[in-house]
Amino acid sequence: MNLARDLRAETVSRLHPTQPWIVQATQPVSDAVKLMREKRVGCVLVCEQRRIVGIFTERDLLRRVLTKAKPLDLPISECMTPAPVTVHPKDSISIAIKRMQKGGFRHLPVVVDDRPVGILSVKRIVHYLVEHFPTMVYNLPPHPPPAPPKREGD
Repeated sequence: MNLARDLRAETVSRLHPTQPWIVQATQPVSDAVKLMREKRVGCVLVCEQRRIVGIFTERDLLRRVLTKAKPLDLPISECMTPAPVTVHPKDSISIAIKRMQKGGFRHLPVVVDDRPVGILSVKRIVHYLVEHFPTMVYNLPPHPPPAPPKREGD
């Protein structure tokens, strides 16, 4: 297997993005948080007329709501990340990784014609990489080796 070649050749759809959970821009933050907890996800997409206009993540909740002591009845549109970076299901995995790395994102909406069809998480990419290096990953020791009790040469 050639990982670099596979990352360029295989598409985002190969990673089986998860179902997108959607809230409306006018809904309160509390609705988004409730949905994220119920579905056990790290983000929801914000849509207007079924078109993506933003993403609301756990980071947004912490940085834009909780640390600023804003109320949870605040409309999601006031604290979401607008116009999120997205990928198409036919984009290569390497494109998705580059976009995640460049922006520091853990989630990318997967869209077709501005309509969400999935969410690609860093977790899915890690699982893909484990498929390519199973021996290396599964043979790691359960704990790092202990530090020597004293410096060498003493």
